[in-house]
Amino acid sequence: MSGRLLFLQNGPKKQSVARLDDRFESFGLTVDRYWAYNGEFPNSLDEYDGIFLSGSPHAAFDDVPFIHREHQLIEDAAKREIPILGICFGSQILASALCGRDQVFRRPFCEVGYKWLPTTPDIHEDEIASDIGDSVYMFVWHNDEVRDGHRDMKILASSDLCPNQIWRHREVPAWGIQGHPEITLEQSKVWFEECRERLELDGASIDQLNATADEAAAAKTMLTKFADFCREKAAA
Repeated sequence: MSGRLLFLQNGPKKQSVARLDDRFESFGLTVDRYWAYNGEFPNSLDEYDGIFLSGSPHAAFDDVPFIHREHQLIEDAAKREIPILGICFGSQILASALCGRDQVFRRPFCEVGYKWLPTTPDIHEDEIASDIGDSVYMFVWHNDEVRDGHRDMKILASSDLCPNQIWRHREVPAWGIQGHPEITLEQSKVWFEECRERLELDGASIDQLNATADEAAAAKTMLTKFADFCREKAAA
């Protein structure tokens, strides 16, 4: 049994540059794609062995219909103990739904660039993050972020500016990644050029980003191991 993944696309395009939905299929999952940003959601979660929440230009605290609907879906999934992985906005709305709306806030300035993120000892025992090691290199870009210190959160990695870069919920199988492990080295140049104006407004240098870009292979192990985790749930 391959496992069925609900892929919620929270961005203004049906598919992002990362094409992570296609990659999850290459990892052996059956992927059902819903364009949440456009109001598309499944009628039921009965068939799903995992859920992925993508990034978005919105904030998790925005008063937007699809964001309210997604909060409800996450709460339902957690009660069913369906594994969930969220990246960037996906991490933020996951924290908002499971740990409280006040968990997400807007930074006074943007954190952007490739960084080494030190990890915590808890990462070595984690089901999907254990292959990362003592630090992980990836691209980060965010104005909003998730607070640390909540009793239901286990912090797995941080940066000098953001103490909650990777986290997991203590009780349910849910993980959030603030950065962007999904972007490949090849895709990064396309994405940076596509987003040049926004990146430069946020204080980034496109030349510097291209010079420091990396495949971030260690960070990508969280994606493959999440797929494995969902397939194991389907087989159980």
